[in-house]
Amino acid sequence: VCVCVCVCVCVCVCVQQRVNAYLIYSSSVAAGAQSGIEECKYQFGWDRWNCPERALQLSTHSSLRSANRETAFVHAISSAGVMYTLTRNCSLGDFDNCGCDDSRNGQRGGHGWLWGGCSDNVGFGEVIAKQFVDALETGQDARAAMNLHNNEAGRKAVKGTMQKMCKCHGVSGSCTTQTCWLQLPEFREVGNYLKEKYHRALKVDLLRGAGNSAANRGAVAESFSSVSRKELVHLEDSPDYCLENRTLGLPGTEGRECLKKGKNLSKWEKRSCRRLCGECGLAVEERKAETVSSCNCKFHWCCAVKCEQCRKTVTKFFCVKKGENPPRPGENNSWN
Repeated sequence: VCVCVCVCVCVCVCVQQRVNAYLIYSSSVAAGAQSGIEECKYQFGWDRWNCPERALQLSTHSSLRSANRETAFVHAISSAGVMYTLTRNCSLGDFDNCGCDDSRNGQRGGHGWLWGGCSDNVGFGEVIAKQFVDALETGQDARAAMNLHNNEAGRKAVKGTMQKMCKCHGVSGSCTTQTCWLQLPEFREVGNYLKEKYHRALKVDLLRGAGNSAANRGAVAESFSSVSRKELVHLEDSPDYCLENRTLGLPGTEGRECLKKGKNLSKWEKRSCRRLCGECGLAVEERKAETVSSCNCKFHWCCAVKCEQCRKTVTKFFCVKKGENPPRPGENNSWN
């Protein structure tokens, strides 16, 4: 009887610990997943596939039917977002059981510098993120293995983009020695890193016997074993995102806005009209409209802010079918 009581107590304690952990970290996990969504939309804002909302819900990863490179990016950026947010919140003191990573402090890191300071604890963020995100994959088939691999690639992207910060020590401002630590970059750096991995994503050819069933776990694992955990992987080719495909829920590029001119545009943004319209067999249509916004705001004592209403003509470009008539002056455009 005593043994049964002890076992029951242990089980209850374990369950309670899991519940407590969920309550402590769940808000950070949700915020991290949201940051992954926003970063995905930024990285693919001017691509044919532009991160539709239905593909970005962390809670429905297991229901994603495709196994292409876009799915790979979704998993990686979501996993990275969760790990990044957990690590950042740890550094901000939001968790009682987490603090700086000072495990290497005092050790020589290189010529003229030592580990010191308060490094962001990515080890903590990695462990908790893995527990939450990987738990969503309950399958044992090749698609589940792909998703877990890309989850790991996202976490390694956070670690791989950590920045070394240093402080000089010496007499009268000299820098005879330095203490250095690692800190998180801006999350945009992680997104840029994974976008490059997306372009170089590897297609895994499954070994014979590696089907979509639990009985073939060994063959599935062997198929992925030769691929670096830092690389994104996919099993299928991507569909033609130029064309509408209602079965797959793809809207196509007709009606999409593109960029032709503007300040500080990247090469990728400047080529968006060619990529979204021209290469998809569509024409580029120029539309002008008048916008109204607050301007010349002034503070009046006490205590009000009064603004003028300024009107400005803006030009935007859209992909349309060739031969379509442009809207007549005064017509209401759906994008305005």
